[in-house]
Order: sequence, then C-alpha cells, then structure tokens
Amino acid sequence: MKTDDFNYYLPEELIAQSPIKKRDNSKLMVLDKNTGEIKHKVFNQIIDELSENDILVMNDTKVIPARLYGVKEETHALVELLLLKEKDEDVWECLTKPAKRIKVGTIIKFSDRLSAECIDIGDEGIRIFKLIYNGILYEILDELGEMPLPPYIHEKLSDKDRYQTVYAKNIGSAAAPTAGLHFTVDLMDKIRKKGIKIVFITLHVGLGTFRPVNVEDVTKHKMHSEYYSMDFDTAKILNDAKKEGKRIISVGTTTTRTLETIMSLYGEFKDCSGFTDIFIYPGYKFKAIDALITNFHLPKSTLLMLVSALSSKEIILNAYNEAIKNKYRFFSFGDSMFIK
Repeated sequence: MKTDDFNYYLPEELIAQSPIKKRDNSKLMVLDKNTGEIKHKVFNQIIDELSENDILVMNDTKVIPARLYGVKEETHALVELLLLKEKDEDVWECLTKPAKRIKVGTIIKFSDRLSAECIDIGDEGIRIFKLIYNGILYEILDELGEMPLPPYIHEKLSDKDRYQTVYAKNIGSAAAPTAGLHFTVDLMDKIRKKGIKIVFITLHVGLGTFRPVNVEDVTKHKMHSEYYSMDFDTAKILNDAKKEGKRIISVGTTTTRTLETIMSLYGEFKDCSGFTDIFIYPGYKFKAIDALITNFHLPKSTLLMLVSALSSKEIILNAYNEAIKNKYRFFSFGDSMFIK
C-alpha cells in the first residue's frame, strides 16, 4: 500500500483560512460507507441523520496557546517552539524551529516570566525542554502563546475560542479536534432532546495526528504517541450500547483512535488512561465505532487513511472529488462529512 495511493488534487482556494460565522452552518456531506451514496446538507441538519438509539462520542480536549516565540539567551537568535506534550512536570516535548541550532543546555527566553532550557534531543525537529516560569503556566501561555494553527492557514485568528470546541474542557492539546468545531451548545441541546446520548473521552492531540507521512510504504509510517483517557461512566454507557446493538458515532478521528485503542487493548470499553500510537489504515477492522463525523483531510495523511479504512479508498476519494466539485471548504476550518 503506497502513500501516493491516497493523493488527490485540491485547488488552493478550497483550503479554509478562517472559521465561518456560525459554527453549525458549514456544509455537511452524508456518505454511505458501503454504497458511496452521497447527500449534501448543512451541518445543523446532522440531527436528521441521528436516531434516538445513537451514542455520540466527543473529544473534550482543550487546545493550549502552544506556539511560543523567543530568543536564544546567548545569541538573541529567534526561535519558535510548539509545545506538543508534557512528559513530566514542566518537561515538554516541543517541535522546534530551527532545531539544528538548539543543543542540550540552550536556554530560550520568551519573557521575564517564562524561559525554557533544552535538556534532551529527539528526532525530526523534536527537542525536550524544561520550562522555567513564575506564576501559573497556563495563564502565562494565555498571555504569550499563539493558537497552534496548521501551516496551511495563513490568516490571523481574531478569536482564539474559534479554534476550540464549545465543549473543550481538559487542557493539553497542540491542535483542535476539528470535527467538533461544527457543534454549538444549542445543537447539542437539540440532539440530547431527541434522546441521543452524548459522552466524552479525552485525547490530547499532538504530533501523532498531524505529522505527515514521509515514507513510500504506508505500513512503515510510525505514529507518535498521544495521551488519552476514558472515565467509568462513559465506558459503561458505551459497553451497554454495544450489547444493545446501538450505533456508536465518533466525532473526529482523535475520538476514533481513542475508542479503537481501548477496544483493541481490553476487548471492551474501560475506565483507563494511557498513550496511543495506533495507526488505522485500509485493512483495519473497526471494533469500537459504527459511524464517523469528520472533516476533509489532507492528501496522503494518516487521517485520510483512517477514513478510507472505515469505507474504502475508492469511495472516499470519489466523495472528495464530489466535495471539490461542490466547492466544499477543506481541512481544519472547513466543512464536514458524516460517514455512516
């Protein structure tokens, strides 16, 4: 299976540069994963595609303003850090630019309240930093950090909250679980009133989700690990749903990877936490989910491979071509797809 098999041509003007005014007014493509049949809707009509027996599972991670700009203490050269995950207390794995000039012992200063010392060297631009600060770290990051928007978004984000889901709660992500950006509080209330349960897991989005595939053979790609957790109540609801044959609908690929990791490890849903580097691509047999709400993903990405595994590469790429013809907006701030 070749990475190039998951390539497609996307006109640059279809890459969404900013969120639309109202979250749930994005376009929604409803795709039958078995037949490839397509319906075009608006996202707030997702409720018509759900039945009262369904369970919606959402990722309640909260994005930190994880992109920091500072200077090397000894040379005053500019350095960019993207905080990916906390490995130990105040010790963070960071994507660093320019990484080659950062050695063990290098100190980066961001302000009088925050600096960072490199304590280890990782692969592919990764450095491990010990953060040194006065006060509460997340308050300092709110003041100094920028939202870690993907590199294909060139416009400045005027409202930080638009790169958070309305249900974001557990702080720790280096990117938003973007499928959830389409939901509003009002829409979630309507979904619950229809009798549909909404439950939450947490996966802190890091390098594993958005690292490009740089190998020719898909199976040789190595995912970076990301932290996940599920509580007892969610596990019970999902286990009961499985027994009763109810449909489990995952909101986003990060939620999917969490659910599939837990089911693969334990054969059931469980009150647990850990790190996952699960890589889902065609040939994978889904054990946890029945349907998926997701955005339109980058060519040759692990996310495109995941949705192709749920349906088929041919059906997904045909749907993407249809989306391009119908001027759907792609990627993080783009439109949505319901694969059922």
